Amino acid sequence: NTIKISVTIMKAINRSSQYFLIYFSGLPIMNTQLLQQATALNIDEQLELVEAIWDNIVSHDAAPALTAAQKVELDSRLTDYLANPGDVMPWGEVKAAALTRIGQ
Repeated sequence: NTIKISVTIMKAINRSSQYFLIYFSGLPIMNTQLLQQATALNIDEQLELVEAIWDNIVSHDAAPALTAAQKVELDSRLTDYLANPGDVMPWGEVKAAALTRIGQ
């Protein structure tokens, strides 16, 4: 089975600037002009922008909904923890092991 997705690109004029919005199921997905401006930044600036956007999202107590796979994984980890509460590692050991894995 295949799913056919219809994407409509609409053009709206806002004074002298042109904005292109991609609509999916009638909901705006992305202002491509903003995306073009963001991708024109160097990597450090893009990371700063992402962090600022994420901080803004968090400040509004908003977060993306968990996917079904994420919920299953969290439930699995909770079940494992409840069955084996002593089978844990201190944060310092976890951090050191992670840093060793990435060579730092």
